[in-house]
Amino acid sequence: MAIQIITDSTSDIGREEAEKMGVTIVPLKVLFGEKEYREGIEITMDDFYQKLARAEKLPTTSQPAPDDFLGHFQKAKEVGDSVIVLLIAGKFSGTTQSAVIAKEIAEYDAIYIIDSLTAITGLRLLVEHAVKLREQHWEAEKIVAALEKSKDRIVLMAMVDTLEYLHKGGRLSKSSAVLGSLLRFKPILSVKDGVIGVVGKARGTNKGIARMLEIMEEMGEIDPAYPVTFGYTAEDSKGLLLKEKVTEKYNLGETAIYPVGCVVGTHVGPGACVITYIRK
Repeated sequence: MAIQIITDSTSDIGREEAEKMGVTIVPLKVLFGEKEYREGIEITMDDFYQKLARAEKLPTTSQPAPDDFLGHFQKAKEVGDSVIVLLIAGKFSGTTQSAVIAKEIAEYDAIYIIDSLTAITGLRLLVEHAVKLREQHWEAEKIVAALEKSKDRIVLMAMVDTLEYLHKGGRLSKSSAVLGSLLRFKPILSVKDGVIGVVGKARGTNKGIARMLEIMEEMGEIDPAYPVTFGYTAEDSKGLLLKEKVTEKYNLGETAIYPVGCVVGTHVGPGACVITYIRK
């Protein structure tokens, strides 16, 4: 009996990478008008951001259906495998709800569904940790317990160019969006317990990154047992600058930077930079 690991496309783990990791990706969808695209399958990140720049109306996003999970669950049941399912925060998307419905239909107890309370690089971090523990021959229940503890210590922070996308997508209140956009400030966001909040602002990229470093000190020290990852939407210059400054300040070893995909990109827009780590 083996342990299968399933995540969704908001982890931004590419298909080839997922295959090497032994991870299954269930795609969310992005819709431009009536045209629907499965993230990572029918639309690339580059195509998405080009379409977003040209779009007169913001695209919308859609969660997977229970059937998108059910086939994977039934196959695991047939061979007696355990399944660990790591998904985007339930407050961002109904993806977890779809997986829960599929588990009920499959009638199989060895399916462990985890609401990551995060997304993008935060979700990726948990998936990579699950893969590492599986390689160390941990039992499924122990892996799940470790992931549940780790997810509460994830710090995911982003600086965005505007809060317009989050407000129009219904992920942020109008008052927060107006406050963050005043005087050309760059808003700094954090995800805590699956909720997005504005935790700071600064005028300009350099001051914004300096403020992010200050907020990191307030949020808690980096746990060196876990990787520190960075992200960006559409264009990587701010993400690389953030990576450089954090690496320099904390004397980090090798770190990775990843593009943020279509579904989350819909809600934050281009020009964002992201840091994710697990605090001590």
